Amino acid sequence: MSIGVSGIVRLGLVQAMLGSIVVLTTSTLNRVMVVELALPALLPGLLVAWHYAVQLTRPRMGYGSDLGARRTPWIVGGLAVLALGGFGAALATAWMASHPRAGLVLAVLAFSAVGLGVSAAGTSLLALLARLVDAPRRASAAATVWVMMIVGFALTAGLAGRFLDPFTPARLVAVSGTVSLVAFTVACLALWGLERQAPPRAAADPAAGRPRFLLALAEVWRETDARRFTVFVFVSMVAYSMQDLILEPFAGVLFGLSPGATTQLAGLQHGGTLAGMLLAALAGRRWRGVSFGSLQAWTVAGCLASALALLGLVAAGALAPHWPLHANVFALGMANGAFSIAAIGSMMSLAGQGRGAREGTRLGLWGAAQAIGFALGGLVGAAASDGARQLLGGVGAAYGSVFLVEAAMFVAAAGVAARIGQTAWTAQGAPRAAPWSSRGVS
Repeated sequence: MSIGVSGIVRLGLVQAMLGSIVVLTTSTLNRVMVVELALPALLPGLLVAWHYAVQLTRPRMGYGSDLGARRTPWIVGGLAVLALGGFGAALATAWMASHPRAGLVLAVLAFSAVGLGVSAAGTSLLALLARLVDAPRRASAAATVWVMMIVGFALTAGLAGRFLDPFTPARLVAVSGTVSLVAFTVACLALWGLERQAPPRAAADPAAGRPRFLLALAEVWRETDARRFTVFVFVSMVAYSMQDLILEPFAGVLFGLSPGATTQLAGLQHGGTLAGMLLAALAGRRWRGVSFGSLQAWTVAGCLASALALLGLVAAGALAPHWPLHANVFALGMANGAFSIAAIGSMMSLAGQGRGAREGTRLGLWGAAQAIGFALGGLVGAAASDGARQLLGGVGAAYGSVFLVEAAMFVAAAGVAARIGQTAWTAQGAPRAAPWSSRGVS
């Protein structure tokens, strides 16, 4: 049984609430530490990297949710831990003003809780979405959920920013606590009774424990498609995030854009990402007998389009300022959005393949690969641009070399995605053999 549009929107609301706590923790507190408290920028950077590292627990969280008949308790429990972690992070930041060491200890604990909460709630939420949405609608469902998450980012940042002025540490704690409480309450209300709309699923062996988890993880890793998709997620996320920390400096140095103009450029890229997400919602659909392409085809095409857009930025480094930078960045955003939504839809389809009652474990494995790839990509991109500048001398060549590496990684990711022998689905949801591959799960 598949949920309707209202059910998908409710799950999107849960994702938006999850994101609202995370964005306040990883973005607003970053600025407060560096600007208001005059702490080294490395400190919030390490804390954010640590919360990604903690998400290596995603496979274990997914395995835990596989053991029961329902995912909702894991989502609610993860949201509770996340809300406490977000509030604790704000409290720690305020405490750093008077007691830096004690505040730092609390910050490490709080960011650990944020990572654990995201791992438990995010992994189980995606597994629930995959279970409640039929195959042809998974791309559109993923687009709806992720667009709502981005809207949640924007609304939280805007409202929290308004209530934070004039800034005081006490006001920071109050705003963070309010956001965490409201987000947890709204998410619980959105989840109420939703999972009951589907018949109970079969649970895995309830005898949990470390040996059982490692056995389940090893079984998943031996599945050819699961292993290849893990590699695809890691490589594509490193490529996706490498330009995060260098695109605005690139535009400022070579095109002479002001800080405000580069911020607008980043907004243009996010707009392109949203457009690409909405476009990719057509993946797996048919209209009047016309197919809009499979999830796999959109994933591969999105990666290759991202590579082409990055090659455009390589050319921009050589031809600046005589290059249509804004159009290039918008195209990059569209390609990134299209491939990401198609990949999420593919992830939900692949989660149910292979040995039964392992959906959460598979999604946890891919979520861990995503978190580490995303964290590593930003650091590698920034460090590589500095190193290339020393080796190559010219600024344009230095940035261009990083964009070139990103493009090559997207091509490699497309090659891996093309080799995944997943099941293709018709618009009616009937499975048929994928024409591009005869490989099954080993």
